[in-house]
Amino acid sequence: MASNGSDRGGLLTAGGILSIIGGALEVIGGVIIVLIVKTTVIPPLPLGGRFDIIPVIPTWLFIAALPLIVLGIIAIVGGISAIRRKSFGLSLAGAICALPSNILGILAIIFVSLSKREFRAEN
Repeated sequence: MASNGSDRGGLLTAGGILSIIGGALEVIGGVIIVLIVKTTVIPPLPLGGRFDIIPVIPTWLFIAALPLIVLGIIAIVGGISAIRRKSFGLSLAGAICALPSNILGILAIIFVSLSKREFRAEN
């Protein structure tokens, strides 16, 4: 394999990018859920009345969307840390927080874990 003089592997970069993409998908999904829940109202009552409140069932979606947004932000920050090779712990935490996005999070965890030595080489 040809070397360009850099000992930086592509696994950590790939793990960081997957973590960022997974985190972005989580943030976008969480924001969409919040917007849907905020615009949901109870349908008109048979007597012609109307309540302009959020029904009980979408409220739990709203409550579940907020941690999803927080996990997405942590995944994005961890992905940036992985690309910059700053902190292995933050990079791994970001990859773990990208886990709700399924295969992207799993691959990010694997790639960041396999590239732990690259963090030691930078320090």
